[in-house]
This record gives sequence, structure tokens and C-alpha cells, in this order.
Amino acid sequence: MSTRAAVAVENRMFRALAVLRVVVLVNAVALIAYRNNYDHPTAGWFCVALMVGWTIYAIATYAKPIRRTVRLMVADLGIAVGLLVATPFVKGEWFSSTIPGFWIMGALLAWAVRYGWRGGLVASVVLGGTDLLIRADFDQGNYGYVFLILLGGPIVGYLVESLQQMAAERDRAEREAAAADERARLARVVHDGVLQVLALVQRRGAEIGGAAEELGRLAGEQEQALRTLIRSQDRVTAPDGPGTEDLAGALGALAHRPGVEVALPGGPVELPSAVVAELVAVVGACLDNVTRHVGPGAPAWVLVDDLGDRVAVSVRDEGDGIPEGRLAAARAEGRLGVSESIEGRIRDLGGTATLSTGSFGTEWELVVPRTEGGR
Repeated sequence: MSTRAAVAVENRMFRALAVLRVVVLVNAVALIAYRNNYDHPTAGWFCVALMVGWTIYAIATYAKPIRRTVRLMVADLGIAVGLLVATPFVKGEWFSSTIPGFWIMGALLAWAVRYGWRGGLVASVVLGGTDLLIRADFDQGNYGYVFLILLGGPIVGYLVESLQQMAAERDRAEREAAAADERARLARVVHDGVLQVLALVQRRGAEIGGAAEELGRLAGEQEQALRTLIRSQDRVTAPDGPGTEDLAGALGALAHRPGVEVALPGGPVELPSAVVAELVAVVGACLDNVTRHVGPGAPAWVLVDDLGDRVAVSVRDEGDGIPEGRLAAARAEGRLGVSESIEGRIRDLGGTATLSTGSFGTEWELVVPRTEGGR
């Protein structure tokens, strides 16, 4: 896990580990000085100097995330293992406690913090196994010590992973809340500005008549589409989770357009509200193209088919079809109505948009998969 939240948790854990390293170092040095039970005192104090030097180096190096490399981790564990292996040679074969003692916790917990429970398990097995191998005699006290090592590494690693996951979920919830607030703000802006203008154009177009009446009708359709979109966004961001909506009912409302016939299944087609809003927008864009390129009031058919694990919507007209190369030329000129309003929306829903065109007319086949909560 390499998210910002995970790195933040890891940084806090390594800062706490730095304090722990100092505490266990002071404990180890104090015990060594008090007992002074070495067969080779010079070698013993050399080991102490190594522990002090490595503790200082490790604290400074682990402080930077970029320096927490595999090489550093292996070196940290290797020094701890080396001090354990040196114990019977420096202290004598019948030693009771190892040279580093609890100092090895620094390397053990570093692996747990960096690599989770798997890293903690690897380090605990290596350190616990080494402790067992170097002893000529194994008693109940030694068993308890090794057992704690084997248990501590994986548990600490698991807790660190859990903290990282919770931090990531918290950040995601904060981002979603901020996005919901922004959508609500934009909805207010749209309501206070765009919707009011569209409503005015609709009324004035009906009053003036003629070509302005058609303009007013189109403005009314866009006003309704925007209101539907705003309502669907409100349902999606409701506290009780994503809402659902009947796609059949939403597309059935398009039958008021001149020349448009809508064929629907016998029952409702429940999908997440956001998916329904996008599909209605796509079908609306297809019908707008019929009006624009075939003519106002030209016949068009919308067919909805519930296939269980997916939903298919087809939009067909009886125009002259789209000339070959027209769509490619539109994309090259920066006109992205088809590629974004139709294909782009369906692609974002994880579905497919298939175009069939020719002298028979034009047909869009829109297929989107069902998502959890849409059944």
C-alpha cells in the first residue's frame, strides 16, 4: 500500500520506533555494564559500540521514506542476527541472555511496519530461529522469549496494515464528502442561473411562436434534463447510500418528443440513479442527432431490453445514415459530440456503444452491465 495515508501512518510508526530503539538500547547497555559477564570483554564492548552506532544511523535513515530500502531493512535485520550469533563466542557457551537482548525489537518492528504482517513474520522467524540455534540449553524462560518474538512481529504488522487501511478509508470519505459539497454548490449555481434562463426561453418561445417556439421546446427539454440530473446526483450522494431508479420510466418520458416511439419491457428496470441519468442523457443525445440531421419530427425508435446481467438500449432512425468518414472528420475538427456525449458516457459506465449506419438509417446499440444495487 503506497497511498499518501499509508505513508503518513508508516512515518508516525517509525517515529515511535525511533523512541523505542533508544529505550531498548539504554536497557541493553545498562544490563551489559551491570552484569559484565563476558569471556571476551573487549569484543563485548565492541558489540555495544556497534549497537549504539547502528541505532543512531537507523533512526536518522528511517526518518526519510525514500531511504527505507530493502538494503537497509536487510542490513538492520542482519546486524541483529549477527549480534545474536556472536553471543556464545563473546559471552561463553553457557550464556543466559544474548548480547542485544530486547534491542533486536528495533529490527523486528521495522520489518513489521514496513512490510506488514508478512514482514513481521519473516523477521520474527529469522530472529527467533537464530536465538534457538545459538543456545546449548533451552529452558522455559527462553521459550517464552522466543514465543513473544514469533507472536509480536506478525501482530504489529497486522495492526499497522489495519491503521493504513483505516486512514485510506478516512481520506476517501473526506474526498467524497468534499465532492458532494461541490456538487451541491454547482447544483445551486445551475438552478439559480442556467435553469432560470432555460425556463425563460421556453416561455418566451411559446409566446413568440414560429421558429422561436421550436427553440423554446428544445430549451424546455434541456431544462428537464438538467433537473433530472440534479435530482439523480442528490440521490447518489444521500447518506443511506446510492439510490436506484427505473430506467424504463425515465426513458418513457422521452416519448413526448415528436416522432419518437419508446418500447419498454413489462416491468421496471432498476439501475443506480447515476447510471440511469447517464443513459437518459446518451439517448437524448442520439435523438438530438436525429432531429438535427434527419429533421424535426423525424421517426425514431427507442427500445429497452433487460437481459439480466446487462441492459441494452437501442436508438434507431430511418434517415440516410452517416456518410463514411464523417465521424472521423468531426473528431479531427474537435467536434466530440458522438465520441464524448455517446461513446464516452457509455465507456465510463463500463459498457459498449455500437453504431450501425447505412442507407437503412442509423442505429445505436448501447449495452451497460448491471452493478451491485441495480437489481
